[in-house]
Amino acid sequence: MENKERDLRVERTKESIKNSFLELMKEKEFEKITVKDITTRARINRGTFYIHYLDKYDLMKQMQEKVIEEMTQAERNNILDIANKKDTMTHPINGVIAVFKYVETNEKIFSAMLGQQGDLSFQSTIKDFMWKKFFNEQSDLLFDENESLVPKNILIAYISSAHLGVIQQWLNSGMKKSPEKMAKILFKISIEGPFAAAGLKKELFEELLKDE
Repeated sequence: MENKERDLRVERTKESIKNSFLELMKEKEFEKITVKDITTRARINRGTFYIHYLDKYDLMKQMQEKVIEEMTQAERNNILDIANKKDTMTHPINGVIAVFKYVETNEKIFSAMLGQQGDLSFQSTIKDFMWKKFFNEQSDLLFDENESLVPKNILIAYISSAHLGVIQQWLNSGMKKSPEKMAKILFKISIEGPFAAAGLKKELFEELLKDE
């Protein structure tokens, strides 16, 4: 019983540290945040902070690693679900829905780290995650090398950056649309292309896009 209570106190302390850190990230740049800022906001002493983290960089690293771990698990659960149903055609979009649901559940951390004062390395980490999980690991399903009009690595870089941009816009707009709706919108843009999704006529750009 005593151990359980101690564990709960530790978890509450760590949660307070994380929440205080995220609040500060919305107010100023990461490099300007100090351990003293975090401990003052969390109402703990510096010694307590250093029991759990080496410094603010270690705190950031641990939080990011947990996000990627949990996103990976959420996406893996969807893969297993789709595989059991043997419905590969809905697999990619379900993976995207899983990501939007995870972002929605963890809005506080994503709003802080992907916001104006956010961490650029975290943005790169998220793009790398999407690159690996949704494209590299599913390249046979999503890409046909013989039909591709552009190099695959460039296309994947474009798509993963676009996905991140849509997630950021969704967060900034208050997440009014559901994860399912956002995934469908994102998939529509990805499949049909941004010009087609915007209603622009392809023929207006055909001359420009001709190879020399």
